[in-house]
Amino acid sequence: MSTDESGRMIDVHIIGTDELTAVRSSELRALLDRAFDGDFTDDDWGHALGGLHVMAFDGPAIVAHASVVPRLLEIDDRSIGAGYVEAVATDPSQQRTGWGRVVMTVIADLVARQHDLGALCTGTHEFYERLGWERWQGPTFVRHADRVERSPDEDDAIMILRCPATVDVDTRTSITCLTRPGDDW
Repeated sequence: MSTDESGRMIDVHIIGTDELTAVRSSELRALLDRAFDGDFTDDDWGHALGGLHVMAFDGPAIVAHASVVPRLLEIDDRSIGAGYVEAVATDPSQQRTGWGRVVMTVIADLVARQHDLGALCTGTHEFYERLGWERWQGPTFVRHADRVERSPDEDDAIMILRCPATVDVDTRTSITCLTRPGDDW
């Protein structure tokens, strides 16, 4: 259990991808499809798997979700084990009621305990900034097997959450991720 800003008790579960039952996985995918208005792809789903899922429940229904998966990022010439946040969603009927904040607060705690840096890609900066995330100000890149490629469309979309190992990171320098199917970032 967790509480939101008003003191309301919220049922929050943290489970690994390997613990998702077929039914729960189906319910979660349906929530993501609703929240992203049908624009949540199979690649997006794949990106959300392989780590921990934080889910908030209203009775038996999942109303908010975020996952954190391990990713290796490069900042300048430094490799950093990041907790990369994926599939942040609140049921459309429950948006702007505190569910997302609760889920992301739990995610921040997981990132701080298990990774050297938190990272995510978004077009909704203000929500994350209120929770302590910072905009990445430098250029973004993607590492392929045979080259490193600039990803200018992701500039100003990456946000980080500092952890003790990365308090000194300069957000004006370059950041690079490894390529993956679908959206690299």
